Amino acid sequence: MRTRLSWWLALPALVLGLFALSGLAGSQGDNKDIDAIQKRGEAFVESFHKGDAKALAGFWTADGDYTSQTGLHLKGREAIEKAFEAFFAENKGVKLRINSDSLRFVTPDVAIEDGTTEVFSVDGGPPNRSRYSNVHVKKDGQWLLSSVHDSAFTPPSNEEKLNGLAWTVGDWASNGDKGNVERLSVAWAENESFLIAAFSTSFGNDTLGSATQWIGWDPNEKRVRSWIFDGAGGFGEGAWTRDGKQWTVKTSSIREDGKKATATYVVTQVDANNLTLQAKDRTEDGKALPDGPGIQLKRVN
Repeated sequence: MRTRLSWWLALPALVLGLFALSGLAGSQGDNKDIDAIQKRGEAFVESFHKGDAKALAGFWTADGDYTSQTGLHLKGREAIEKAFEAFFAENKGVKLRINSDSLRFVTPDVAIEDGTTEVFSVDGGPPNRSRYSNVHVKKDGQWLLSSVHDSAFTPPSNEEKLNGLAWTVGDWASNGDKGNVERLSVAWAENESFLIAAFSTSFGNDTLGSATQWIGWDPNEKRVRSWIFDGAGGFGEGAWTRDGKQWTVKTSSIREDGKKATATYVVTQVDANNLTLQAKDRTEDGKALPDGPGIQLKRVN
C-alpha cells in the first residue's frame, strides 16, 4: 500500500525541485555554470524517473546532507540513498510542479538556490507544498549538492503592500440624517492578500444600491488596484494612489445597461473612527456629470 505523503516524499520532491528548472529564474552568475547546473538537473530527473536511488544520491557530495521541515537530518550519500529507496518502494507515479525563485552565486564555486515545490499524489489528493533552500558546490569541475534544507510552505501574501488601507478594516455607517444610510464593511480576505469592501445605500428597510470591491496589489503596475462588482450587474476596476491619509481611486466601469462610466473617488481618513468619501470627475458615455455629495462615515463598534 502506498504511504501517505511524509518526510521521504518531501525529500525527492524537494530535490527534484532544486534541479527540474526551466530557465533558473532570478539567476546570477556565469552562464556556463548556470547551464551546467541545469544540465545536472536534467540528468537528475532522468535518474528519478528510473527510480535509481543510488544515482540520485550521487548528486550530493560524499558528506552532503538533507534536513526536512520536521527536523529529520540525513548525512551522507548512503543515508540519502536509503531514503530514496524507501520512497520508490512506497510511492509511484507522483507528479511535481516546480517554482524556482532564485539562484545566486556566493563564490564562483558556491551557489544558493531557493524556491518551492508542489507534489501531486496519484490518488488526486491536495498537493504537498514545501519551500526549499539548497547549496550547490563545484568540485573537480562538477556541480554537486552540499546541503539541502526543506521548510514549511507559507502562501505568499500582499498584506504588507496593503497596510496603508488596514485602518479601513471594520464596519462604517453614515448618520442617516438625510434619510439615506450608507454602510461600508471592510475585511481581509484569506491570507490577507486582498481587502474585501462591501458598500450599500439604504432608505428605511429598502436597499437602494450595493457594490463589492476586491482591493489588491498589482505586481505589474506596482500599485494598489481594485475590482468592482455592482449589485445591479455592473462591473469595473480602479487604480489607487496614496497621499498621506488620503487615497484617490480612478475608476472605469460598465453599468448594467451597458453605459461606460468613469469617476474619481477620494477616500480620506479623518481619524481612527471617521472617514469621508466623495465621487468627483464623473462621466457617463463621455458626458460630464456633477460631483457626488461628500459622505461622512463613522466606525461602528
